[in-house]
Amino acid sequence: MGLFNVVSVAVTSVTMASRLPLLEKLVASGSADSFTRYAFAMELRKEGLVERSLAAFTELRALDAQYVPSYLMAAQLLQEVGRSAEARQWAEAGVEVARAQGDGRAVSELGELLAQL
Repeated sequence: MGLFNVVSVAVTSVTMASRLPLLEKLVASGSADSFTRYAFAMELRKEGLVERSLAAFTELRALDAQYVPSYLMAAQLLQEVGRSAEARQWAEAGVEVARAQGDGRAVSELGELLAQL
């Protein structure tokens, strides 16, 4: 079973309240894959920890700039907190990565967000 599967099983088998500490521990261990880092950023977002969530998305981008979902979620978060210029930067970068990967759905979703900014 790969790390992705182990993490998926571990994350889904814990309660909502304990998901964030588990993800934080996995990320801090240095062995977290991109999905785990993304899940961590999303949990921080869900908890309203905007700056920590953005820091986690930024770290994920630095480690795996090809992980397309992070661009949309970071851009949406920035839009929600009124940081439109930063949201635009994330979305535009995401469009380029998604386009290079041939991910038309992500290009479309990011384009829709850009149209709102």
